[in-house]
Amino acid sequence: MLLGILTVRPPDRLTAQTIDSIVVVNHNVFSAGGDGPGFVARLANALHVTTRAGVIRRELLIDPGQPYDSARVVESERALRGLNVFRLVQLDTVRVNGRLALRVETADGWSTKPQATFSSAGGSATWSLGLVEENLAGTATQLTATYTSTPDRTSLEFQYQGPHLLWRRDALLLGYKNLSDGRVGLWSYGVPFFQTAARWSLVTDGESADQRVLSFDADTLFRTMQRRATRFDLRGGVALRATNRDYVRFWAGAQWRREEFVARDSAPPLTSPDSVTAALGAGLEVAHARFRVVRHFDTYGRREDLDLSQRLRVGAWVAPRAFGYPADRAGVGPFVEGQVSAVWPGGFVVLRGQTHGVYAPGGLDSGLVQGSLTIASQNLARQTAVVHLEGGWLRRAKPGAEFDLWRDQNGPRLFGAHQLTGTRMVWLAVEHRVLVKDDLWGLLGVGVAPFLDYGGAWYANERAREGGDVGLSLRLGPTRATYGDVSELAVGYRFGVGKRWAVTIRKGITFK
Repeated sequence: MLLGILTVRPPDRLTAQTIDSIVVVNHNVFSAGGDGPGFVARLANALHVTTRAGVIRRELLIDPGQPYDSARVVESERALRGLNVFRLVQLDTVRVNGRLALRVETADGWSTKPQATFSSAGGSATWSLGLVEENLAGTATQLTATYTSTPDRTSLEFQYQGPHLLWRRDALLLGYKNLSDGRVGLWSYGVPFFQTAARWSLVTDGESADQRVLSFDADTLFRTMQRRATRFDLRGGVALRATNRDYVRFWAGAQWRREEFVARDSAPPLTSPDSVTAALGAGLEVAHARFRVVRHFDTYGRREDLDLSQRLRVGAWVAPRAFGYPADRAGVGPFVEGQVSAVWPGGFVVLRGQTHGVYAPGGLDSGLVQGSLTIASQNLARQTAVVHLEGGWLRRAKPGAEFDLWRDQNGPRLFGAHQLTGTRMVWLAVEHRVLVKDDLWGLLGVGVAPFLDYGGAWYANERAREGGDVGLSLRLGPTRATYGDVSELAVGYRFGVGKRWAVTIRKGITFK
């Protein structure tokens, strides 16, 4: 390979220079240096198709003939990691025949995964079997076929997800679930704001569903509804200001929805009106980009991108009677979403919040207020300490949209299915993650984490239903896979509701 000597130049000296060419060096799952068990490494490399150079080039935000831009180079690394097919991404500059070239080095993760998962919390077990291909023929296309069993239902799911269809950045998602109590189809297609300096976006998505919707109170099923719905959304935006550091975007959207709920647990079944409605929305989003690259935060053996940007998004949706809404529920739905953060060497704090509601002639018809605070520190070697506080409030939630801390995995981890549900919620998590081995046998990351959880969920007409747990978890995560999702075996003592010792096996909590 004809590569020049790696240039080590200050960014300001490179900025004035033009990228002459792009050199792509893409490695297989295991490199030739013997960084894994010999037979396993040879077999994995033989079965895996390395990501195509053209796929890598299409994700880059800088092309030959353009001036070198360090911000775009950093964002290109982030975009490549966002494909979720690489375990390593590194961009640097080299000299080829005296000309400046951008060297893109990647290492694939293992992408063909027979799926066999099991999780259990508070006696509630969930398992799945299937096959997931996350990098089909080296194209970064994902195909999924899985069978899943939960305490509520079984499902057979198929999904296609591709980063490019007709153009460079038009992503397509198609999904179908054949449920034991219905079916759901989902789709999404379009060009998002793929970088901080992107000038426009246009995305359409929707669903077609006929399924049961279950509502629980203290793990007791109190309502069963059959939901039939068809929905089409169209959203787009333009950047009024866009640089590599910040942006101001104007967005607008439209929605058409046909929806019906039938109460199956009443005699005779009660049916809500088969409504056909539409809504229009518009607003502004302002942000100052701030990203941090870390290791050993939520995964092992790879770099992770944390979005700590300062962001504010405001707008409103209008839902008048002329669009199909009844007179007592037609109105305006304002909303506000935001995120602010502070960073220091080795740590950060981030505050997130959102609120939205629909104001009808009689006042607030429905709404949501939700917020979270996360403090994380990696100031001690091989250790990550996290404190996370979260709370939420709902008014007139749709059936099935209530808070469920087991389903959403944002509550005490040793509690079972639907034990903490309602229209109010709170959760405090304190976890200290200690790295034991970053790359055991070239395959696995290992860690332990003492934890303390406290939280609950309840309805407006009842007393707060809260509980907590304290214990120790064993954390295991793949280092050669495309996704580095960590699984945990947690052992601890439950206090509050249902005091006892408990064990859970499940996906590890992520705090991004």
